[in-house]
Amino acid sequence: MGRIDFGRKYWLVKGPMKLRVDVRSMAITAVFLTAIIGLSIFSLMVGTITLSVSEVFSALFGDLTGFKRTVVINWRLPRIVAAIVFGAGLAISGSIFQSITRNPLGSPDILGFTSGSYTGALVVMLVFKSMSFVNIATGALIGGFVTAFVIYLFAFRKGTQGFRIIIVGIAISTLLGSVNSMLLLQSQAEVALTAGAWGVGSLNGIDWAHVIPAVLFIAVLIILAAIMNRPLREMELGRDAAKSHGVHFERTQLAVILIAVALTATATAIMGPVTFVALVAPQIALRLANTAESLAPTAAVGAFVLLSADILAQRMIPGMILPVGVLTLSLGGMYLVWLLFRQARSIV
Repeated sequence: MGRIDFGRKYWLVKGPMKLRVDVRSMAITAVFLTAIIGLSIFSLMVGTITLSVSEVFSALFGDLTGFKRTVVINWRLPRIVAAIVFGAGLAISGSIFQSITRNPLGSPDILGFTSGSYTGALVVMLVFKSMSFVNIATGALIGGFVTAFVIYLFAFRKGTQGFRIIIVGIAISTLLGSVNSMLLLQSQAEVALTAGAWGVGSLNGIDWAHVIPAVLFIAVLIILAAIMNRPLREMELGRDAAKSHGVHFERTQLAVILIAVALTATATAIMGPVTFVALVAPQIALRLANTAESLAPTAAVGAFVLLSADILAQRMIPGMILPVGVLTLSLGGMYLVWLLFRQARSIV
């Protein structure tokens, strides 16, 4: 007689509202949060100026003053916070798109939303000749939302289907890639070089003035994504099943798409297009937690992936700090080849 399967373990948290917590998801999240804290402390310690653990904690809690505190608080900490929050935001955005399309290839990178944000930023830098951070960020946000509108418009035909969104998204992404190349080729060399460097995706030179508003905005978006998580999972059952549960399918789908696009566009506006985090992180979290119900493991994996990639990019080549986008592009490209190969084998 085989073992009886009692299903997954949950904790029921009672308070102003009842909350069911998946034990395995929380364990996976706790492991990644511990790793993120360890990596953060390590990143605060090492660099051109090496600090001890006690000096790092003294700087964080206000006991250390002077140049070393400036190094920790003003130079290194904004970069770490940005990597953690932007990685979580990109991962949740990828999770939403993969849920809508019901395909592991459905991520903002593949669907063209990242390219759209890049196009918006390039138009500001190269057409309107503005290098203002506020203008570039606004252009990236507008570019992302315009791309989402165009994809939704072309993919909508008596409702939207995941495969149609992917096909339209790949076509729009290819078109935007050509537009971006044309904009760069027709611009002055110095301006095009600056825009091209931004387009690689980097956290170099980021400070609190850039990080704080973006972090607050992404935090609000993550809360909205958590609220919409339950109807999003019911939509995975199909249009008719979701509507039978009281979910307004088209309205809910449009709302979660806007949240996901805003998450991608906000991160892209600050650090440029960093690809493949949104593609890889949700699949890692899904395989480890073995459930798509919770966003917490996905956010934790996304934060870990971007933070560890940024730390590796800073120290992989002595004397040179690589843009984090170069590293995620290389690792993500290998993952994409493996994913396509795996899907091709499953079809055969």
